[in-house]
Amino acid sequence: MVSKSSLSAIAVAVIATISQSATAQTAAPGAAPGAAPETAPPVTREQRKADTAAANKAGKLTPAGQGGPGMATPSGSSMTRDERKAQTQADAKAGKLAGAGDTGTRKKSPPPPKSNMTKAERKEQAKADQAAGKMKSGEASFK
Repeated sequence: MVSKSSLSAIAVAVIATISQSATAQTAAPGAAPGAAPETAPPVTREQRKADTAAANKAGKLTPAGQGGPGMATPSGSSMTRDERKAQTQADAKAGKLAGAGDTGTRKKSPPPPKSNMTKAERKEQAKADQAAGKMKSGEASFK
């Protein structure tokens, strides 16, 4: 328990040292150590409204709901709906279409072999295996 506490204290000391050195590197060269780096003063509401009005008059604002320049243009198909429909019908006639939901990449495994024993025979076999110690306890319980 003591070792966990001492390791925690060492970790806190290392983090504090790193954060102080990072603050000192970002501060201006003539600024006092520990002082916050210089940033632009906050913009007042009136200044923001004036900037928005000027951008609106210049036509630089995006209309509401139109998205910004970061929106990607949809890359649609080069074929029309009728062309796709005709192509699909031609593929269906040629037998090139896969079944619904079938990707065709997975091979179907053969079904497991069917048992030729009756339920009573399987039950007797399980009892014999359990008595002989071939079956773990709880694997098959018969009452």
